[in-house]
Amino acid sequence: MVCMKLLLWLILVSGLVAAPYPEKTPDTPGNRMLQGYWERQVREIEMTGGLTDIQTVEDWKAKVPIYRQQLAEMLGLSPLPERTPLMATKTGGFSGDGYRVENMHYQAVPGLYVTANLYLPEKIDKPAPTILYVCGHANVVKDGVSYGNKTGYHHHGVWFAQHGYVCLIIDTVQLGEIRGEHHGTYSKGRWWWFSRGYTPAGLEAWAGIRALDYLETRSEVDKTRFGVTGRSGGGAYSWWVAALDERIKAAAPTAGVTSMKNHVADGCVEGHCDCMFYVNTYRWDYDRLVALVAPRALLICNTDKDPIFPVDGVFSIYQNVRRIYSLLGAEDKIGLQVAEGPHKDVQPLNNGAFHWFERQLKGADPMAVLDEGAKKSLEPEQLQVFKELPKDEKNTTMDQTFVAKAPTPAVPLSAEDWSKQRDAWMTSLKDKVFAGWPHEAAAIVVSKEGSSERDGIRFTAFDFEPEPGIRLRFYLTHRAGLRAEDLELIALNVLDAEGWQDFCNTYESRFAKHIETFPNTNKDDAAFDSEKKMFETFKWGMAYICPRGIGPTEWTGSEKAQTQRLRRFYLLGQTVDSMRVWDIRRTVQAVKQIPGFEKTPLWLQGHRDMAADALYASLFEEGITRLDLHDLPVSHDIGPAYLNVLRHLDLPQAAAMAAERTRLIIYSTDEKPWSYPDAVVKLLKLPAKQWQIRKPAKADE
Repeated sequence: MVCMKLLLWLILVSGLVAAPYPEKTPDTPGNRMLQGYWERQVREIEMTGGLTDIQTVEDWKAKVPIYRQQLAEMLGLSPLPERTPLMATKTGGFSGDGYRVENMHYQAVPGLYVTANLYLPEKIDKPAPTILYVCGHANVVKDGVSYGNKTGYHHHGVWFAQHGYVCLIIDTVQLGEIRGEHHGTYSKGRWWWFSRGYTPAGLEAWAGIRALDYLETRSEVDKTRFGVTGRSGGGAYSWWVAALDERIKAAAPTAGVTSMKNHVADGCVEGHCDCMFYVNTYRWDYDRLVALVAPRALLICNTDKDPIFPVDGVFSIYQNVRRIYSLLGAEDKIGLQVAEGPHKDVQPLNNGAFHWFERQLKGADPMAVLDEGAKKSLEPEQLQVFKELPKDEKNTTMDQTFVAKAPTPAVPLSAEDWSKQRDAWMTSLKDKVFAGWPHEAAAIVVSKEGSSERDGIRFTAFDFEPEPGIRLRFYLTHRAGLRAEDLELIALNVLDAEGWQDFCNTYESRFAKHIETFPNTNKDDAAFDSEKKMFETFKWGMAYICPRGIGPTEWTGSEKAQTQRLRRFYLLGQTVDSMRVWDIRRTVQAVKQIPGFEKTPLWLQGHRDMAADALYASLFEEGITRLDLHDLPVSHDIGPAYLNVLRHLDLPQAAAMAAERTRLIIYSTDEKPWSYPDAVVKLLKLPAKQWQIRKPAKADE
């Protein structure tokens, strides 16, 4: 153990060590704005998502069941999967120096094979304390054959068995003998994981819980003395299992957690795959997760120079959680082990964990000196479970089924049934999907940044903040000479990158001084002439907005940097598109703040993912008289990602809700995906023009 003064010194020293994350990106206004956003969001979560509201034992006892249920939900484990037969099977084994090993597998859910090695003392006279060891990212592959990351950590199992413990080491989905996937959002572009509310962290947590179920069936196991440990990814899974399952009596997670500040503001998320994170619906900081082990025995282990689990964040969590242990009169049950070194499986950390379990599960003398640490001694082939992989395995596709999508709903039988269903969906959207929106929206302040006329068109730029620190600009164009009160409608166009390019091609050459940043443009006189002709014919205004991260606030850098930015959002309980929905809502409010536009009819228009974002914005804003949605994705499986949305509804159901509120026109060559809103409109006997599917203009040519 490290005394407090020495630990503080280690933290100061470790701060001098440069971390490889985040990737360096260009210093641009958009990038600086985003970094400021991360820092503000982290401060908010530190205030509301940690342990600051726990001041008494009664506070904690009241919150624990709520927190545990929320964690299960954020891991995709609410409701818990069925405890189906484990189908535990021994495939081989051997004996070593003072221990024996069984090579085995079980099925956490049908088809999800967990390959494992069970280490037992050579002689067992009575049920023994038992360790569940969950593995980090050790990639053990020889001649194209994966032997599982369990082989990379076998020395831990050997040590435990030689010292009187039963130890089950289990493979993970990502690096087991059957190779599944942890990198869905990290590198595979599976953004629908967010919409499903899926994270492989939940899969690993369930595999660990089912491992305990299996161990309880073994006569060699004392099921009143379960411990859990593992490092890196295994450290994270140790937290999940210990927090959710009170059968764990002692835990020693190693290098598996750090603060939200480290992950998001400092960029450590870039060093982690998706198995390290829950879907943060309730906007937790990580000390809340760690505290769920209290008052059971907990040793937090870390090295002082770990760049992806910085020791300052680890120490902050330790201090915050130690306060909870103190409240519960269990301060002797929490410890901190800090060793010198990088992100490695270093022996001092292992010895610290071994010492902890000796004390907590065997009642050993705290001053006892352990013998030498664990040493690797086995070959991967000795620990192989499958000579031939099972044909019915679902490990490789489990991400598609582990968290179920909401079933396609039947069309309601009555207007009353529809009203109940709509209200339930709206509640889910507010509480589970868009819970990361600001809880208090400040009054919109719109500033006019410039205006000029050319070739018969008035062009005006307005700035506003949809939330503090995020500054957006929208543009308003209309026939020159018209006052605001003369306009018969405003069409607000929500632009993606392609739309921004088209907008700049149309207007930049004439009104460049009002456009802060713009891409390389290809002057489009035909588009400008078309706009001019429209304005000459109609008293319309056209407004244009790029939500955050697009156009004037574009985030620049490599494709990898952009991917990691999107991942930071879900650690905050958001997605980039859920926050763009917020930006659209606030833009609608901003347009209505302009004198003369208070009662002017407002149309909302978007293409592609922005069409979906505009659709959801219309569900929360009044006074939108028409929605024109072009190339609207038919599902969140392929469209914009919002946390958990597919656990409740999909885009056709959102369209049905929107059609009840405003005139909705979807431009599509295929009517089949939109049969649900069509049926709801007919059920409600809405006017014929309230809901239309039109062929895109190009399809008519």
